[in-house]
Amino acid sequence: MKRHKFLSRTFFALLAVAAFSLVNISRTAAIEKKSDKGEIKLIIRGDDMGSCHTANLACIQCYRAGIMRTVEVMVPCPWFEEAAKMLNESPGLDVGIHLTLTSEWDSFKWRPLTYAPSIVDKDGYFYPQTREWNRRPAGTGFYDAKPKLEEVEKEIRAQIELALKKIRKVTHLSAHMGTATCRPDLKELVIKLAKEYGLHSGAEDLRKQDVKYAGNWGTSDDTLENRESAMLRLLEKLAPGTWMLVEHPGLDTLEMRAIGHLGYENVAVHRDVVTKVFTSPRVKEVVNKRGIKLISYADLKAGF
Repeated sequence: MKRHKFLSRTFFALLAVAAFSLVNISRTAAIEKKSDKGEIKLIIRGDDMGSCHTANLACIQCYRAGIMRTVEVMVPCPWFEEAAKMLNESPGLDVGIHLTLTSEWDSFKWRPLTYAPSIVDKDGYFYPQTREWNRRPAGTGFYDAKPKLEEVEKEIRAQIELALKKIRKVTHLSAHMGTATCRPDLKELVIKLAKEYGLHSGAEDLRKQDVKYAGNWGTSDDTLENRESAMLRLLEKLAPGTWMLVEHPGLDTLEMRAIGHLGYENVAVHRDVVTKVFTSPRVKEVVNKRGIKLISYADLKAGF
């Protein structure tokens, strides 16, 4: 009889402990969920890796010594092979295919990977801009040339497949200068191909996941001091949520000084400042102080 009472008491005691534990687990989960809602998540994205050697060096520097966690690579460009090698040596850096259908610089050009006459100019280069505007002569806009959907698809597929062949970890697509999604049918094409290749579709998926643009942090004419201060102010003001900043890392080298076009001649100086801000100790200090979580498209794709 005494043994029966002892076992009964033991059973109820264990039941009480289990119930108490479940309550605590529920409370902890609720606290963590509430805490998660209060998090500031930030995607720092660097564009145009593969375009030139300097861009490759700067993008890797912004990842290894800075706050950048996502980079966009341009497959048809002359320094893509080096970019692929560097990216495979930096497996923690999230990679997107920067679908490239324009070649904007005056003295520095690239062509499609495929035969696609409707998407190139009279010299066989990609058009320099998405749409024609008053600073360029007629016949220089991709959209205005009425590119054929089947030729765009062939080219985009070739860029995706070469990137997947050369780079071990690719998670998403993006559109260089917005060209690959400048028409409704092209936007649908990019979404379709993203699904087919198992990639995050970029802008469309970002909207679905409520990722917001964090805002501007100075202009291309600003000094390092001004742009760093603007970045610090932006980081200090970020509210809970998921945010994104997009820029173009570079370095002030002879190579990058030779790159430019009408209205944007100070490319080397401007992009060198971007790299300095992305690797700034003051910027990293504010990120740490505010508990800003640096994330990537890969995190979003995984349902972060």
